[in-house]
Amino acid sequence: MFDFRTRGAGAMVRGCAAALALLAAGAAWAQGYVARTLDKPVPGGVAVVPLGEAELAPSAQYEGRPVLVMRDSDQQWVALAGIDLKTAPGGKSLKVTVDGRVRSVGFDVRAKRYKEQHIKLKNQSYVNPDPAQQARFEREYKAQIAAYERFRPELPSNVMLDRPVDGGRLSSPFGLRRFFNGEERNAHSGLDFAVSKGTPVKAPADGVVTIVDDYFFNGKTIFLDHGQGLVTMYCHLSAADVQIGQAVKRGQVIGKVGSTGRATGPHLHWNVSLNGNRVDPAIFIGAFEP
Repeated sequence: MFDFRTRGAGAMVRGCAAALALLAAGAAWAQGYVARTLDKPVPGGVAVVPLGEAELAPSAQYEGRPVLVMRDSDQQWVALAGIDLKTAPGGKSLKVTVDGRVRSVGFDVRAKRYKEQHIKLKNQSYVNPDPAQQARFEREYKAQIAAYERFRPELPSNVMLDRPVDGGRLSSPFGLRRFFNGEERNAHSGLDFAVSKGTPVKAPADGVVTIVDDYFFNGKTIFLDHGQGLVTMYCHLSAADVQIGQAVKRGQVIGKVGSTGRATGPHLHWNVSLNGNRVDPAIFIGAFEP
């Protein structure tokens, strides 16, 4: 307690400010581990939204899509909402249903600025595909979007994910505005690991294989569905060691690093998606940079 009787007005103000700061710090510390670790509510980030202490799990939707709901370490229910990279900063909300009652729960999206990347490609078709290549890409894109938007009711085995490869530096980060041969294309939707060809790629959590294919831009590709809208993708592989429909365990080798598709050298491109939105994989491995 602060003894205001022996202090002047300035001391009283400072004492009140200190007390409020302590209370704020205590409130932050009272959050569960998932909220403290994964709550990065920026475009391309994750909003961990508290939903209270209901006995049964609430359900939640963000922009019409179901979102992952789980108990945090403090036993509070939380929703993990993936935020699209093109989202404007400002107030957003979840539609939450608890015991049959529907309410709106708000959260704020903060601003974040992403860097630019300029890449030179020898194969001009990877910059401006011909009509047949474009048609192929559109077919492949639809299959990927369908995989991202699946929502299995099973909870992920873990939401703090393992790195999919051992060693290697993080090269191209998520969110880069990318220019290929001087022409701007979609922002970088994943995180790249600079590792050598043949490096084993491991599942960062339990999952079910939903795609194994060889795509025009992505090269050899694997999708894993971890449950409740948490989906990961692995691109430019030299080999895939799993089949569609196969259940895999955390740490299991699913493929090997390569440079297939639109790649300038061996590396792993890793995507993480929540409720159909691509989000920064660095959040899930403790490497996020504000």
